[in-house]
Amino acid sequence: MLDRSNRANNRERNLLAKTSFMKHLSPAALESLLDSAQIISLPARSIIFREGESATAIYCLLAGYARLYRMGKDGRQADFRICTPGEVFAECLVFGGTHYPYSAQAAENVSLARLDAKDVRDLAERDPTVAKAMIAALSEHLIVTTETLVNDRLHTAPQRVADYLLERCPVDSGSASIRLPFQKNLLAGMLGLAPEALSRAFSSLKRAGVSVRGRVIQISDVKALREM
Repeated sequence: MLDRSNRANNRERNLLAKTSFMKHLSPAALESLLDSAQIISLPARSIIFREGESATAIYCLLAGYARLYRMGKDGRQADFRICTPGEVFAECLVFGGTHYPYSAQAAENVSLARLDAKDVRDLAERDPTVAKAMIAALSEHLIVTTETLVNDRLHTAPQRVADYLLERCPVDSGSASIRLPFQKNLLAGMLGLAPEALSRAFSSLKRAGVSVRGRVIQISDVKALREM
């Protein structure tokens, strides 16, 4: 039984209703998921679930960032996705699998909506809008994963960093300033780099006029960076 103190309040229900996963659901399905959502707040570095644990829920991130990663036999961690507010994760378990295939950790203070996986599965069998929303979420994540894999194969570390900056650059020429939304170690994980490899990449981009101060990235010549 869901603790009523953990039910979504009006603000949280509005946030959930606007997510890409829920915004196209039928009114009945949306109301059902909003009513059943359990809101959880966790401090930075908290484990949301661990690889190999029984998969009982999917999650929608309302605030903060979460990292998804796999653990190697030598204990090293490999990030493969950084989740941002409005995104769902672990949705792949709704239609198959009984254990989480990766771990999830709060990268900073987070607010999450927890949805019981069985409840979502049962609802998807009755309401096609839920099934379509799940397929759309899975398709989006597959596309992103494919692009990440291709970038890892075809681009050097400096090129990956440059591409990330250019995608978020507000101008096509001249100088620009970009503030990272999270710490650089999360950016490293997002780009498939070790933290030290990210530092070397930024150092190599200095010749293109890129300088780093904390989370603020200064680009003296956007066009030069684009032509690297």
